[in-house]
Amino acid sequence: MKIAFAASECVPFVKTGGLADVVGSLPKALAALGHEVCVFLPLYQSIAVDEHDLHALDTLRGLAVRIGDQAVTFDVWAGPLPDSDVAVFLIDCPAYFHRPYVYSNDADEAERFILFQHGVLHTMQHLAWAPDVLHGHDWQAGLLPVFLRHPYAWDRLFTETATLYTIHNIGYQGRFHEAAVYTAGLSYEHYHPGGPFEFHDSFCFMKTGVVYADAVSTVSPTYAREIQTPEGGAGLDGVLRTRSADLHGILNGIDPTIWHPVHDALLPTNYDARTLDLKAENKKALLAEVGLPFDERTPVVGIIARFTGQKGFELLQPILADVLQQRRVQFVVLGSGEDHLERFFQWAADAFPERVAVYLGYNDRLSHLIEAGADLFLMPSAYEPCGLNQMYSLTYGTLPLVRRTGGLADTVRDYHAHRDAGNGFSFDDFTPYALYTTLNRALEVFEDLAAWRALQLRGMAEDFSWDVSAQKYAALYAQLAARKRTG
Repeated sequence: MKIAFAASECVPFVKTGGLADVVGSLPKALAALGHEVCVFLPLYQSIAVDEHDLHALDTLRGLAVRIGDQAVTFDVWAGPLPDSDVAVFLIDCPAYFHRPYVYSNDADEAERFILFQHGVLHTMQHLAWAPDVLHGHDWQAGLLPVFLRHPYAWDRLFTETATLYTIHNIGYQGRFHEAAVYTAGLSYEHYHPGGPFEFHDSFCFMKTGVVYADAVSTVSPTYAREIQTPEGGAGLDGVLRTRSADLHGILNGIDPTIWHPVHDALLPTNYDARTLDLKAENKKALLAEVGLPFDERTPVVGIIARFTGQKGFELLQPILADVLQQRRVQFVVLGSGEDHLERFFQWAADAFPERVAVYLGYNDRLSHLIEAGADLFLMPSAYEPCGLNQMYSLTYGTLPLVRRTGGLADTVRDYHAHRDAGNGFSFDDFTPYALYTTLNRALEVFEDLAAWRALQLRGMAEDFSWDVSAQKYAALYAQLAARKRTG
């Protein structure tokens, strides 16, 4: 099959979150299965074209598209997705994308990604290439399904192109003033209260994608169920329930060439399930790195996160001092975000200098060292569409402690609930008490060397590679393409 990805991020070119990891990894796994895959991205100012072996296509310069009342031109650059046969095409329009940021609150934010989506389809037209499945990601690609049904319906090139629309985080919906309907080249016939374009007096790109795509997916089975509820649907639950038969939850994967302790180039000591005792060398190195004293029998809790309300660290604030005073435990924290959470973690490091270390910002090498050197990894998320760090942790023999939501519920099985099948610790209620009791349970199990080792080995035996997810996507693509061919 021929598959095209359209997204606003892709590792290694541009990344602000997990979307980039998906778009940088899933196409490679699909190509390895024998599919012809390409990726479309905006060419942001931050993308180093020389570093990534990107070049302008001479035959695709000065392509014109109408954005509202104005004609806008763009060029197309291309290059390889590293270590693969996947081609990457980048839509280059300096007026929209040569800015010092990926996303903005600028007045023309809708125009930026309207141009990108028209650019994707215009490029395919000029290449005379149509995919069997056009796979759009998040609100920045939410208009592609309706574009194929309306402004581009005349072009028989796309007659047999099916669309899949993936929601990575339903909290970011791409809602704009109704004037953006005209800017996009669409008809106001479909913009009315409760109509396919309209959501709370706005033109909603995500709702449009959900309504018009041949199928919708999201990044874990549990999240697919949660977003169909009033509690988890961010207002779109009713629309999503109308698509329930075509809504699929497929768990994200991880890239084992980057995230696996046996060949992680950023670790001082590599190890696997057969040499798990060597994990302690990474714990020693981690604590030396952050300036905490090492004791192999003192459990280390790792945190790597954006400090936002989604991540649930407000639950830790009322209980951390009690935990540190009552239990032999250390915390190593890496992240940044909301000021009050940064101040909280910095207070903890100042108040308990031999028990808590905090690095404010991001450090890739330290993130790998935390995954390998910690004993527990904390993710008390209010919601988590998929999550990757809990899968990294299981792969590294670091037991995740999570709130049972989204992809965390699909990957972490609580030891006390499942015993012989457990691989970590989890809780349901979004309360400090639930986190407190679960953390205490985990610290008690840490004292049982045999039980802890069994949990580690069980997690390390699981396969979270993209190969598993790619096979599920390939099956869905085949289903959609067959349905499109037969009308």
